[in-house]
Amino acid sequence: MNIEIIDAIPTLPPRPVDGHKGMFGSVLLIAGSRGMAGAAALAGAAALRSGAGLVTIASPAEVQPTVASFEPSYMTYPLPQDHAGLIDFAAGRPILEKLLERATVVAIGPGMGRGEGVEATVAWAIEAVQTPLVIDADALNALEGKLELLARRPAATIITPHPGEFARLTGRKTAAIQEDRRAAAIEPARRFDRLVVVLKGAGTIVTDGDKLYVNTSGNPGMATGGTGDVLTGVIAALLAQRVPVFEAAQLGVYAHGLAGDIARDQNGAIGMIAGDVVDSLADAFEHLEAYS
Repeated sequence: MNIEIIDAIPTLPPRPVDGHKGMFGSVLLIAGSRGMAGAAALAGAAALRSGAGLVTIASPAEVQPTVASFEPSYMTYPLPQDHAGLIDFAAGRPILEKLLERATVVAIGPGMGRGEGVEATVAWAIEAVQTPLVIDADALNALEGKLELLARRPAATIITPHPGEFARLTGRKTAAIQEDRRAAAIEPARRFDRLVVVLKGAGTIVTDGDKLYVNTSGNPGMATGGTGDVLTGVIAALLAQRVPVFEAAQLGVYAHGLAGDIARDQNGAIGMIAGDVVDSLADAFEHLEAYS
């Protein structure tokens, strides 16, 4: 299996002195459901801390006020919902299509829950989103047994599964995935055009089927709920700033882990929570900028 191993960490270019928010992209995050407002909020805050010019979170109407209360710097939009507090896609589609008009990147999945409306929303996003798309969490669960839908993607896609999600996506056992993580990640990346796989875990793997990066940052303190949602926001923000797709995934994974290392040094591994990683992203990017 011929593949280029990447070791160097990409960096963001310096911001121009006359920069404005329109220059740094607009992230649309489709996320959240009853009881899962925090996932949407963490991803949105992480996107802001990673340099996105604008962030909009679209979530079921019931949780929208809660999502909005976490952080005043992103925008929120209520979507119609079903009886379970999940997105009602049939009613919400016109709103999503309108929101899509100003997005330079879309991320979907954190805290969405499972249901027919979620599955329909994910299937729509795969075909309708003409910009880069980050698929995570419950959006990946909605693709269980339907991975071939990715063949319909008109633009670049990054999927960010943990081993269990990846096993469900590919119809394999988690143990088999873990036995040869590199080969497991490479296979779908080579099968689908413009797909980058981020297989999370210790030594997170990033591959587009031609190049492969094994991450060296991060620590066991990051094994806590919500850190995956933070990574989704980081990668989306880098894509919004027009970092090339593989490099956005690679830099996002490294910066996310570096923020986790900073948070560990400040709070300890045991007491670390996902919000600590969000709060450390600014320091992580400052560190990367200083050594670029």
